[in-house]
Amino acid sequence: MPRLPYNFRGYIAPVFTPVTAEKNLNLSIISEYAKYLSKNGIQGVLVNGTSGEGMSMSVADRKKVAEAWAGAIKETRQHLMIQVGGASLPDVIQLAKHAEKIKADSILCLPELYFKPNNSAQLIEYLKIVSEAAPKTPLLYYHIPMFTHVNIHMGEFLNKIGDTIPTFVGIKFTSNNLEEGAQAVEANSKKNIIFLGNDQLMSAAFAVGMDSFIATSVNIFPDIAIKILETAKKGDCFKANEIQKKLSQAVIAISKYGNWVVTMKTAMALLSPLDPGPVCEPLKPLSDEDIQSMKRDLGSLGFMLNG
Repeated sequence: MPRLPYNFRGYIAPVFTPVTAEKNLNLSIISEYAKYLSKNGIQGVLVNGTSGEGMSMSVADRKKVAEAWAGAIKETRQHLMIQVGGASLPDVIQLAKHAEKIKADSILCLPELYFKPNNSAQLIEYLKIVSEAAPKTPLLYYHIPMFTHVNIHMGEFLNKIGDTIPTFVGIKFTSNNLEEGAQAVEANSKKNIIFLGNDQLMSAAFAVGMDSFIATSVNIFPDIAIKILETAKKGDCFKANEIQKKLSQAVIAISKYGNWVVTMKTAMALLSPLDPGPVCEPLKPLSDEDIQSMKRDLGSLGFMLNG
């Protein structure tokens, strides 16, 4: 059986889940969120990923958020990727079926997080089960070893999986190991899409063959991210690296205050037209002191703050 086609390339924003001050879902701003990203040149969204706190949400809430985005992108025509992993296998299967039902363009899936796969064969078996739940939707594996502690080498995995799963099309590679990333790009005759999930290595990753990215900072700095890729495609590596340096400085200034999701979600409220609200428990918000310090840091880098 031939593999499903998958032609999307470029930037996908791993969107935050909007939440009210009372910690309820704020689905009403998702349409505005989609338009903001589309207007700024971002033609894809990843829902319920790490930045979207999908693993902290109930299955019912994950479905509601996915449905809201499915409705929003009918107008913006963005690529809709939904992360379905990070739950018990029956729930993962249910979420995969739901993603296909609402016509997601692709599905991203974490590995089993308790009975973790120890090798490529075990990971492939798990992904086969997920694939069978959504047999018409392209499937990608979410490689993020700093959270999952699943350290299967992605070059070896992609050569091993080959064409054994007809829906499998690639991976999100959230790692700073570009040697492994380069091997993933070359694996299986370059048949797979490799999305880099590292905000600070995009210009370097382009040099080893990656042309697509799922990076949290795209929510906040879409213009800078697009300039990195456009400049790299023109062959001006030096300038691309200089633009990357500007983005990296901002990312460091934001993330040094604590948890990645907490700090980046806070920064979006400070720097963009949208306020995605507080984080979901068990994450905790930043202190007022840290927020004020972040503002000063970003201001010193030349970024315009709201208010």
